[in-house]
Amino acid sequence: MAKGGQTAADTGRLDDAARAGWLYYVAGNTQDEIARKLGVSRQSAQRLVSLAVSERLVKVRLDHPIARCMELGQALTEKYNLISCEIVPSDPDAPALLTGIAIAGASSMERWLKEPDPKIIGIGTGRALRACIEYLPQMSCPQHRIVSRLGNMMSDGSATPYNVVIRMAERVGARHYPMPLPVFASSVEELRILHNQEPVRNSLDLCARADVTYVGIGQMDTSAPLMLDGFMTPDEVRLLRDNNVVGEITSWVYDANGKVLADGINERVASAPLEPADDRPMIGIGSGEAKVPAFLGALRGRLINGVITNESTAALILAA
Repeated sequence: MAKGGQTAADTGRLDDAARAGWLYYVAGNTQDEIARKLGVSRQSAQRLVSLAVSERLVKVRLDHPIARCMELGQALTEKYNLISCEIVPSDPDAPALLTGIAIAGASSMERWLKEPDPKIIGIGTGRALRACIEYLPQMSCPQHRIVSRLGNMMSDGSATPYNVVIRMAERVGARHYPMPLPVFASSVEELRILHNQEPVRNSLDLCARADVTYVGIGQMDTSAPLMLDGFMTPDEVRLLRDNNVVGEITSWVYDANGKVLADGINERVASAPLEPADDRPMIGIGSGEAKVPAFLGALRGRLINGVITNESTAALILAA
């Protein structure tokens, strides 16, 4: 039960009303535009705007915590020309808490999964994405295909604990294509051989044609996911930082301007290629001050064109 005797459904409805009210009264969107952005019918958008008024969420300003989030989202969208941007409230005592962005990420995925026409959904890996999957409802989506952008095997053949594709497919009943590869090949020659395998070629082709892709944003410091998960040593991380590397996406490392390194460790990355995003959503998910440089690099290099994060992280990105 939410605060004040409200149910979770009541709270979610007010959140939707607040979003609709902000879009209508502050951002100047039409009801048709609101319906498209919220993924609802025009009639539902109209009712949500009316609810924002009847619940006194709309006064001189939008009297709801979500207003600050939407202002940050609008600013990020305009600054980096984003396709989508979802900012959720932060917990002041736990600014890196994943719950809020996990729920937002799951909602975004659910909108795509509800599409009746077949879609290809590309997925990275990591803690934030795994958290999103846990908030997905049980669905039946046999028309869609979910493909992993990278392998999840350790050097000894064991699986990493943050694989996403299989768990997601279990929840939504979609066909899935895990990448049968290690995160890093042992050599450039081995990588060429691995990528020539038919199942891998098929997965790489699906990644290239994905209608939407969700990826985690990895920082490059003492808390780097690649180091914590055993794929890199602290010395390797320090060397990359000395060479202006600020982050990684699906194991591809990049610098502060979003340039993906052409040599070094990237020569052995087995993941699908990481290139500047086109007009299809490439959504980066993550939060926390440590990830701000990685987010900035990804945004500057257009490695992502969509963001799901919380308000404290968004404010730091904008202030940088």
